[in-house]
Amino acid sequence: MHLQHLHLPSLTPYLRASAIQSHLVTAHLTYKTQTPALRARKAPPPPLLLTFQTLPTYTCGRREIGTLTPSQISHLKASGRAEFHEALRGGQTTFHGPGQLTAYLILDLLAHRLTPRTHIRLLEDSLIAACASYGIKGLTTENPGVWVTDDEKIASVGVHLRRNVASHGIGLNVETNLEWFDRIVACGLVGKRATSFEKLGVKVEGGVEEVGRVLAEKVARYLGKPDVNGGVDGVKAVDLGEVIEQEAVEATAKEDGWAG
Repeated sequence: MHLQHLHLPSLTPYLRASAIQSHLVTAHLTYKTQTPALRARKAPPPPLLLTFQTLPTYTCGRREIGTLTPSQISHLKASGRAEFHEALRGGQTTFHGPGQLTAYLILDLLAHRLTPRTHIRLLEDSLIAACASYGIKGLTTENPGVWVTDDEKIASVGVHLRRNVASHGIGLNVETNLEWFDRIVACGLVGKRATSFEKLGVKVEGGVEEVGRVLAEKVARYLGKPDVNGGVDGVKAVDLGEVIEQEAVEATAKEDGWAG
């Protein structure tokens, strides 16, 4: 089994990426509902890493759903320059946008001997390893995410679990315009600030897409460890049409408010 890596080219509307993620999660959940006889005749959906850059977008985590006032949301939308959406992931309000690698890891925890805690460790360790590939020393602290100092955060981590199927994931700042973070207390952490590869003086020739490929390799390596019983052996790059019908994505995205 390979870790499938689906990278969406160019800037992708947040709701479109969310619709793709939703269909991938549904495939896992549907497989779980099948009878043992049916499951014996069909392989389960493989783990998949969905990577993309989105248009400027603020999202809040599930604990904040319905709590932001109209004036707060208007402030985040920045006179129409950004979008705002509620998400089911953990964590609080954060920013996604151009120059940031957003990566959603969709997989069944039980199939890989993962717990909620080791799933987060997988994401953090993979991020740290990806940063190390570019000479950046990442670390974890008592606060969520990956940091380069106790006060400078380079990547956010927020996930959602449903019947042990994981979704959502990380936002890694590569060449992000960090001024977008000035509109929020990122992830609710007062006195902390965002940083990026670019701010740290690291220029990635292949940009965000290259960092996405490196991250996929690190995730696959983690899932291939002997103590992770997933049988993952490397990465397989896939196109959208290989994993989901385009019509289904468009239909769901339009229901959610995106009319590409």
